[in-house]
Amino acid sequence: MEEELKCPVCGSLFREPIILPCSHNVCLPCARTIAVQTPESEQHLPPLLHPRGPPPPAAAGAAPGPAAAAGSAACLDSECAAGGGGGGGGGGDHADKLSLHSETDSGYGSYTPSLKSPNGVRVLPLVPAPPGAAAAAPRGAGAASSSLTCPQCHRSASLDQRGLRGFQRNRLLEAIVQRYQQGRAAAAAAKCQLCDRSPPEPAAVLCEQCEVLYCAACQLRCHPARGPFAKHRLAPPPGQPGAPGGGGGGGEGGGKGAGGGRKPPTCAEHDLENYSMYCVSCRGPVCYRCLEEGKHGKHDLKALGAVWKQHKAQLSQALNGVSDKAKEAKEFLVQLKNLLQQIQENGLDYEACLVAQCDALVDALTRQKAKLLTKVTKEREHKLKVVWDQINHCTLKLRQSTGLMEYCLEVIKENDPSGFLQISDALIKRVQVSQEQWVKGALEPKVSAEFDLTLDSEPLLQSIHQLDFIQMKLPPVPLLQLEKCCTRNNSVTLAWRMPPLSHNPVEGYILELDDGDGGQFREVYVGKETLCTIDGLHFNSTYNARVKAFNSSGVGPYSKTVILQTSDVAWFTFDPSSAHRDIVLSNDNQTATCNSYDDRVVLGTAAFSKGVHYWELHVDRYDNHPDPAFGIARINVVKDMMLGKDDKAWAMYVDNNRSWFMHCNSHTNRTEGGVSKGATVGVLLDLNKHNLTFYINGQQQGPPAFENVEGVFMPALSLNRNVQVTLHTGLEVPQCVKQPKLPNN
Repeated sequence: MEEELKCPVCGSLFREPIILPCSHNVCLPCARTIAVQTPESEQHLPPLLHPRGPPPPAAAGAAPGPAAAAGSAACLDSECAAGGGGGGGGGGDHADKLSLHSETDSGYGSYTPSLKSPNGVRVLPLVPAPPGAAAAAPRGAGAASSSLTCPQCHRSASLDQRGLRGFQRNRLLEAIVQRYQQGRAAAAAAKCQLCDRSPPEPAAVLCEQCEVLYCAACQLRCHPARGPFAKHRLAPPPGQPGAPGGGGGGGEGGGKGAGGGRKPPTCAEHDLENYSMYCVSCRGPVCYRCLEEGKHGKHDLKALGAVWKQHKAQLSQALNGVSDKAKEAKEFLVQLKNLLQQIQENGLDYEACLVAQCDALVDALTRQKAKLLTKVTKEREHKLKVVWDQINHCTLKLRQSTGLMEYCLEVIKENDPSGFLQISDALIKRVQVSQEQWVKGALEPKVSAEFDLTLDSEPLLQSIHQLDFIQMKLPPVPLLQLEKCCTRNNSVTLAWRMPPLSHNPVEGYILELDDGDGGQFREVYVGKETLCTIDGLHFNSTYNARVKAFNSSGVGPYSKTVILQTSDVAWFTFDPSSAHRDIVLSNDNQTATCNSYDDRVVLGTAAFSKGVHYWELHVDRYDNHPDPAFGIARINVVKDMMLGKDDKAWAMYVDNNRSWFMHCNSHTNRTEGGVSKGATVGVLLDLNKHNLTFYINGQQQGPPAFENVEGVFMPALSLNRNVQVTLHTGLEVPQCVKQPKLPNN
């Protein structure tokens, strides 16, 4: 946490810290140094602004400089900036402001040329005033506006008539610094005063009457709780919980750093008034007199305590995320250190194996053995270097996050709402930024503990100079990405990837699928892609799939088997790509009609070779007694004549009074009962029993139309311009016609 309590200019702990508009903090003496040492300001300062009397003492921490710099620094405080006028003889009337170079038009200050502060922040050097500057400045003329540039973000802030005192004092940070200093001093000073050992043991108690610190052993020996010592009061040593004065070192004012002993802050505009409200628009606390004066009349005002609690809750919530990341980082460091041990052990194992193989090849392999050992050592050193770099990087991030967490927790402990709200927004942003730096993959090792080095000891002696490690191994097992594997209708999609930290090259993949009945696997895809969709599978079937990778060294092992279930029922539409050009489709390809008076054929998008399937067609329009035909067909059916006239289709054609079954232009089984507008024709294809049955308005139309149908079939329809039908799919087989499933389904 100490880094959070150091000034970016002087590098020491903050002294009288002030909050800049950019939410950064800087010591008040350091702020004077930065503001005074601006070249252009010194070039244009009239001599009347330099005090004629002895210069005031320089503030602690300010860089030494000429007397003019010290006098200018004093003028940056509120007393001088308010036009108090005291000091400096006749020049006091003109010393109320200091003209500094400013780039406030752009919002950023410049730093050229520069000196280095103890913390590496550049500080502008002094520039002597040019001759004749006094004559050029008329007596009594007002000075130009001053500015201060933040040493961290380089944003420039203008000073008003109050000078540096116009910036708010960071009381919370000041209290935390004081408490930190007291605790550190007490921890160093609280030693037993009666110990014979060197160094003395840490003090365990303080006798308030004797005013002596005792360790546990000396307290039992020299200050027993009996006799005259029985009435003495023993307290914890300074700097520990429960110590008198809050651990201030035993001196006067030991409790000044405690948050509960501080005087409540008063309004900067009205010294006697305490803060009572918080202005959301101005982002600062206000008193009731500020509200009476109307400065915040149209602003959004909230109760100071409520906003204080809200911002504390936001900071605490943000800290939870950083705390979780810090915990993960600690675990990751343990993992990395274990990885170091594994790399060391594996490296030693590989070296030993290598030495044994090379010694077996006698003198002819000596020179080659040295080369191979060098390769293993380089590989090990490379892995170690990568892991150490990760350890150092992660340790740095963890230290920064831990310091920020400790600082924020100290801030949360404070009971000063207005002081907390001065810095809460900036702290919340810092904590959120700290959490975001733990990006995905930051807590994963960059190298593997395994050494991908395999020695081939079988080459002949004449090939000894070509002896080298085999750089390629068989590819590892692919990992199926189950969240991306899915089924739709009678198609399945599978996705896979290689495991992380896998350095063996992969030239392609082989995807295998069984037959849906638990039979033998067969190759369905060979290629470099890691996503594959297989169409044309059986409905209501369970398929097993697996994948393996291959390279020039051979084929790797199979992945785990994934089980995929195709849809129980078929969802499909009319297929515009295979339909006759006179067919007109609409309603997302679910409604069909025709532009021709001749019959034209359209097929469905699904293909069936197994199972029981049922779909219906609703007659939307029926004019002039046409003969639409409903049924199934092969993919290569003739599409410019009525369905069933060739040997590639099995159909029922129907008019308004009767129907016929037709295949190979053979008309059979004339049945009374036709269709009209609003009628529904059902088609039941049972490929388990290999028959086809038709229904009109829920009633079976004649006997089963066709027997012994085998192969792959697609739903089919033929119609002319006098008919329009709409397809309904995804239907369960009606109970009255549903057939029991076979055992293997």
